[in-house]
Amino acid sequence: MNILNNLADGQLYTLKTLKTPSAGRLLARILMALFGVFLIILFVPWQQNIRGAGNVTAFAPQNRPQSVESAIAGRIASWNIREGQFVNKGDTILTLSEIKDKFFDPELLTRLQEQLTAKQEAISSKKTKAEALRTQIKALKEGASIKNLQTKNKLKQAGLKLVSDSIDYESEKVRFQNFKNQYERNKVLYDAGNIALTKFQDIESKFQESRMKVVSAENRFLQSKAELENARVDIAGVQAEYQDKISKSISDLNATLADLSDTEAAYAKLRNENSNMEIRNQQYQVIAPQAGYIVKAMRAGIGETIKEGEAVVTIMPENPDLAVQMYVKAMDVPLISKGRKVRIEFDGWPALQFSGWPSVAVGTFGGVVRVIDYVNTKPGEFRILVTPDPDDVPWPDRLRMGSGTKGWVMLDNVPVWYEIWRQLNGFPPSLYAEPEVDNAETTEKKK
Repeated sequence: MNILNNLADGQLYTLKTLKTPSAGRLLARILMALFGVFLIILFVPWQQNIRGAGNVTAFAPQNRPQSVESAIAGRIASWNIREGQFVNKGDTILTLSEIKDKFFDPELLTRLQEQLTAKQEAISSKKTKAEALRTQIKALKEGASIKNLQTKNKLKQAGLKLVSDSIDYESEKVRFQNFKNQYERNKVLYDAGNIALTKFQDIESKFQESRMKVVSAENRFLQSKAELENARVDIAGVQAEYQDKISKSISDLNATLADLSDTEAAYAKLRNENSNMEIRNQQYQVIAPQAGYIVKAMRAGIGETIKEGEAVVTIMPENPDLAVQMYVKAMDVPLISKGRKVRIEFDGWPALQFSGWPSVAVGTFGGVVRVIDYVNTKPGEFRILVTPDPDDVPWPDRLRMGSGTKGWVMLDNVPVWYEIWRQLNGFPPSLYAEPEVDNAETTEKKK
């Protein structure tokens, strides 16, 4: 530098002729300005987000498109609607005719009613018979008790009579022995001629009479003894006789009750068949379960047969509570909590989205996370349900179920340089603390 200063001005002519072009200066200034702007942008807040794609659905399951199925098998007799038509709850969609020979009889319900009436009368008769058998058993038990008491009294009387006849027999034996002794003494006296014949004959007559009385008393005694034995036998006979009658009546009662149970079971089965037939008659008309629009008919024409549980049409509910189901990566699920704000882009609505600066986005709509699935819906992806944000612009009225969507779940603010560094390294958005759980979920967990 000192050497250059010492040089003469004339010796620096070449350097003086060299000048920086004005275009170069402008480019340098622009680049410096851009670099300055870039440095400033690096420190501008950037709102992190989680991207997901999905489609439009209804939040409540009953408001989603549903298939109307036939409860019975049948043949299509007539259609009462057309595709795209609005139907109210309870409107008839189509009418079926029967294809099972079991139900061909048009008077089947009348036949079943007649069978029910006959079974009712049979049940009433069997109940009357059972009650009569119970009365008969009760009467037999009372008769057995009375008869048993009578035979016991008869046995007691026979015993007393036997005692009386036994005493009489012993008395006659003693009297006979006395008359015998008297007869033998008087015979000796008569043979000796000490007494008259008349007196001896009188004593002999009394002796013979006493002998006959002894025989008669013995016969009465033996007869009383036989009557006592017969009375004992009668007691056992009465018990056996009545026990046989009572057992037979109990057997008849049990048989009647068993028959009654079978009849009641058959009656219950008939009632079940009758109720099923009444319900089946109502199933020949396929009814709209709720108000909505007929989207698609699964069957066409007249005369086609359908099976039980086969879908015939699809209904779109009238006023579905629209929601968006989005699918996000499993690594991003821990960063999402209920109540998070979401920006949504619907297919068919032009939009310009700045994911980090939602305030400058155009054509997107706001939403709020309402449901986060506890299990993965697809491999490596979880489903979340997003409903309209009440503090944002309402969703379009002409949204259709199944329309495609793109969404951004908005997270926390970070500097732009951090977001660039994160994206270059493939890191997930920052998570410094576990997302808060809303009060409803906390209460449910406590329960």
